[in-house]
Amino acid sequence: MSNRKYSAEDILGMDKKAQAEILYRGTPLPLEAVTDSNYLGIDLSLPRWMNKLLWKKFRKTLYRDPEHGVIRGWNVRLVKNGLEGPSIPMKNKQGEEKAFGHFVVREARGVRFPGGWQGGHYLDFIAAGNSRFDPAQFGFCPMMAVNEGSADLILGWEVFKFGAIFVPLPDYWLLQREGPLETVVPIPRPERLLK
Repeated sequence: MSNRKYSAEDILGMDKKAQAEILYRGTPLPLEAVTDSNYLGIDLSLPRWMNKLLWKKFRKTLYRDPEHGVIRGWNVRLVKNGLEGPSIPMKNKQGEEKAFGHFVVREARGVRFPGGWQGGHYLDFIAAGNSRFDPAQFGFCPMMAVNEGSADLILGWEVFKFGAIFVPLPDYWLLQREGPLETVVPIPRPERLLK
């Protein structure tokens, strides 16, 4: 990886090929620095119509869970107010943040990812106790720190895994640190959580 420090604007301005190069050259996550943090997630690849239907930005949280002995996290739907608008979580009827796509952070060593990617960590949605209706439950997503020694920017890649079959998507997302974790969301099905 070069000594250049990339900004979020740099990554947003890149094409998919350049973003993939960052992902392949990035550095493993400094786990102590990323845990108990909220990140603003920005989809980099979906077509505009899908961003309108689903989301362009979201929140991704990483939490060191002492009860379950894992680093886990979840996504939160945000109010659609543009990239420059404040991050306002959508709420359900009970006033709780609309969380989805729970995951466990895993070391990637020994896992044979598509395209020969060999990085530090990935998000395992399969073993995270997601609702059976959560479409993210098959995620197996590599991610890397964009800048060496910093946890402020993380680049991720959307990969699904069905049994032994990997399905890589041409979809990348950027995580930009927002601040400390404020709300801990319980695991939907804790009996399905695998450490």
